[in-house]
Amino acid sequence: MAIKILYVEDELFLGKIVKETLETRGFEVIMESDGADVVRTFEDEKPDICILDVMLPNRSGFELAEDIRKINDDIPIIFLTAKTQTDDVVLGFKIGGNDYIRKPFSMEELIVRIENVLRVKKESPLAIAGDIITMGKYQFHLNKQVLGIGKEERKLSYRESELVKYLFQNREKVIDRRELLNHIWGNDSFFNSRNLDVYITKIRGYLKEDPSLEIITIKGVGYRFVL
Repeated sequence: MAIKILYVEDELFLGKIVKETLETRGFEVIMESDGADVVRTFEDEKPDICILDVMLPNRSGFELAEDIRKINDDIPIIFLTAKTQTDDVVLGFKIGGNDYIRKPFSMEELIVRIENVLRVKKESPLAIAGDIITMGKYQFHLNKQVLGIGKEERKLSYRESELVKYLFQNREKVIDRRELLNHIWGNDSFFNSRNLDVYITKIRGYLKEDPSLEIITIKGVGYRFVL
């Protein structure tokens, strides 16, 4: 069965090219050009992935993504935009975007990114079974506060354990630094902020045996836990 894509683009000439090219690669593409119609189409068509232009008439791609996330929190979303500001990229990830492509882009790049986002969703090594979180090659025992890989186990402190759990629960999203501080320490004081830097460095070290797991620093904003 073909992968169904909901593609939202108001530049009709570009949209036609992208749609036809994707269809030649075996994708099924439902295209919308007006943001006002997107949510209804999403509910009717039930696509496997959404590709949303950010600048749209009536509703922005970011607004649409927020509405779509209320309906389906798991659907992969790729944003397309001519904007280059870092703030826009960060906002896209905060809203729940899985990827962000700047215009102009090549069709090969778009196809590779579509395939990558779908692969991550299908093959994600992140899972919970009982009180055990599986993250790639690692297993994290919530109750025991133990992080294991193979036959090696590491006992974590309470705050290390809470940090790993929170990163996992908010995986693939941009986590605001202040939000993380308030959750783990109860306030965002300068002292605790420096502690967070130390803890993030420690957790990165603990997870270094699996390069598919990465804690990315979003400068001036916070962190993103990705595969």
